[in-house]
Amino acid sequence: MTLALLHTSPVHVPVFDALRDADHPGLVLRHLVDEGLLLRARESGPEAVSGEIRALLAGVVGEGACAVLCTCSTIGAVAESASAAIGVPVLRVDRPMAADAARRGRVVVLAAITGTLTPTLALLAEEAGERSVEVRTVVVDGAWACFEAGDRDGYLDLIAAAADAVTEADVIVLAQASMADAVSRTATRIPVLSSPRPGLSAAVAAAR
Repeated sequence: MTLALLHTSPVHVPVFDALRDADHPGLVLRHLVDEGLLLRARESGPEAVSGEIRALLAGVVGEGACAVLCTCSTIGAVAESASAAIGVPVLRVDRPMAADAARRGRVVVLAAITGTLTPTLALLAEEAGERSVEVRTVVVDGAWACFEAGDRDGYLDLIAAAADAVTEADVIVLAQASMADAVSRTATRIPVLSSPRPGLSAAVAAAR
């Protein structure tokens, strides 16, 4: 069984390989990395790259992928919408995390770039349905500059500090998959949710 992963940064590849080795030994992952997708989505909106995404996914499905997991929150909804056209399940990595958060009440969303907020808030609203959920957002100052500079420790430390500064919340959501390792650097007692592990598990279930 082969699961394809669509990334907009190569930093995600070792993260998901490690999760595969720990939780799903024997699973074959096919990584597609296109950093330009995120740049173009930020400039012109996610819908502007929908055709490119469908073409990429159709190609990897033609090579045997049973399902696709999109690890970029910004283009996740557009990737999901390609499922019917390419004939296999396409999942966004943050949906299981959002479903968990939407059950908790007061949610604080941390993001490194503002472009992630709109799709993340829409997903939380979708998962909440009729439930009343209070959502606040924080864009972590300086985090994206660290990410783009390759300063992983600086990036994660800023995110962890932002999480530790959160008060009056039932859960903290790390909106981007690249933030996941910040969880181990936090001291807060508020649950901090990240997307890679539950997202990968959902994609494996869909592929089966």
